[in-house]
Amino acid sequence: METLPLTEVNIPDGMEVATLGSGCFWCIEAIYQRLVGVMGVKSGYSGGFVENPTYRDITTGTTGHAEVIQFFYDPKIISFQEILEIFWATHDPTTLNRQGADVGPQYRSAIFFHHESQEKDAIYLKDKLQKSGAFDKAIVTEITPFSNFYEAENYHQNYYQNNSSAPYCQFVIKPKYDKFKKVFEEKLKAD
Repeated sequence: METLPLTEVNIPDGMEVATLGSGCFWCIEAIYQRLVGVMGVKSGYSGGFVENPTYRDITTGTTGHAEVIQFFYDPKIISFQEILEIFWATHDPTTLNRQGADVGPQYRSAIFFHHESQEKDAIYLKDKLQKSGAFDKAIVTEITPFSNFYEAENYHQNYYQNNSSAPYCQFVIKPKYDKFKKVFEEKLKAD
């Protein structure tokens, strides 16, 4: 077993941090950037054993990293449970190492918890969702302690916002965002 490199997160006063992976980080970034109480959303890589990986490294599927977003949130405005409800509603947590056409361990469903209460919330909600029958298959979302986060290259940041007319954005990200918007409209920032 490889030793995981550790990175620190400087959390602004009054805020909490979350690190989530649900396939391609472009999709999840577009959603969380628009949530009330969320700030500083960054796409990156987490959970692997290679220090300072590049996108090219990640795409090999051999670094142990998942494509993730990391962001700060104000727990007085949005709870971690609400963040996780949105997480599970906006991707398929029953497909191991895959989301749609994106295949490999870098596209796994993952929650990298930063403290014990996040772990408890994640396990509780995963179990509750599994028992609800919302999914026909088992939820395979990984729930593991946070160890590291490496910010992705600049061209990955704000991808949907900067490339909304690109085919991937139109055919993959926009439908996910539109579905999210219908269900969670009251949690959106004003345009």
